[in-house]
Amino acid sequence: MAEEKQGFFKRLVNGLAKTRENIVSGIDSIFSGFSSIDDDFYEEIEEILIMGDIGINATTAIIEDLKTQVAEKHIKDPAECKQLLINSVTEQMRVEDTQYEFEHRKSVVLVIGVNGVGKTTSVGKLAGKLKDQGKKVVLAAADTFRAAAGEQLTQWANRAGVEMIGGQEGADPASVVYDAVAAAKARDADVLLCDTAGRLHNKKNLMEELKKIYRILEREYPEAYRETLVVLDGTTGQNALVQARQFSEVADLTGIILTKLDGTAKGGIAVAIQSELNIPVKYIGVGESIDDLQKFDAETFVNALFHIQEG
Repeated sequence: MAEEKQGFFKRLVNGLAKTRENIVSGIDSIFSGFSSIDDDFYEEIEEILIMGDIGINATTAIIEDLKTQVAEKHIKDPAECKQLLINSVTEQMRVEDTQYEFEHRKSVVLVIGVNGVGKTTSVGKLAGKLKDQGKKVVLAAADTFRAAAGEQLTQWANRAGVEMIGGQEGADPASVVYDAVAAAKARDADVLLCDTAGRLHNKKNLMEELKKIYRILEREYPEAYRETLVVLDGTTGQNALVQARQFSEVADLTGIILTKLDGTAKGGIAVAIQSELNIPVKYIGVGESIDDLQKFDAETFVNALFHIQEG
């Protein structure tokens, strides 16, 4: 497990290289370039954070926190602010352990997201992770609108060694969920993992579809703890934030899976989403293999971003 984590940290460090160039090198030049801490100093940091996709909300909070600490600790040297800044970014992103409650209870996890963000892949990887934790998992292929989604999920189900309930292409997603609930109950599954469609261009349909799914779960599986995760593509930066906001209008989101953090210059969006929407990033993905999806850990992320060696 430690080895897997170490490997992931390395991939994360490499994956965030462009983001690091974008944010960290700029910040370092401020710390070394300024001889005193003044308004210009804060403004420069603020600009770099915003340009690095960390978002206005989070940036404002980080700068305010920095100013408070500088005043309280009577810091005069800009170079001493670096660690404070790192701590402040970490604080903005912390995810409590209670956020993974669904792992300890009988649960239903709905995963939504638009096409192309790595949603089905994330569902497959999550199934594999939960199975490795000794959980009994049933997958529901309730994204019946995209022809390849069902086939793709079948491959992941086989790789993860979990059972999958699917429907015909164009079938009613709610009916697939209904069948999957029956299967999950019959097999006494720990987690029912549902891959659902995400057609944001037609929010009304999506809303109706999700309402129908939620109704079925309330009626057929009231004892199951419910988690709704949205998958976002880290390379799209501010657009991912817009999508998260739109999805939060139609679904009761409890968390975010942020994919494709390998090679993006926009990794700062992880901070922005959490701060702007108050929805925690719960998993991040940095590649194609099954162990490239890991629980989000603020310290690990920020250490990888600033390239600080762990432990």
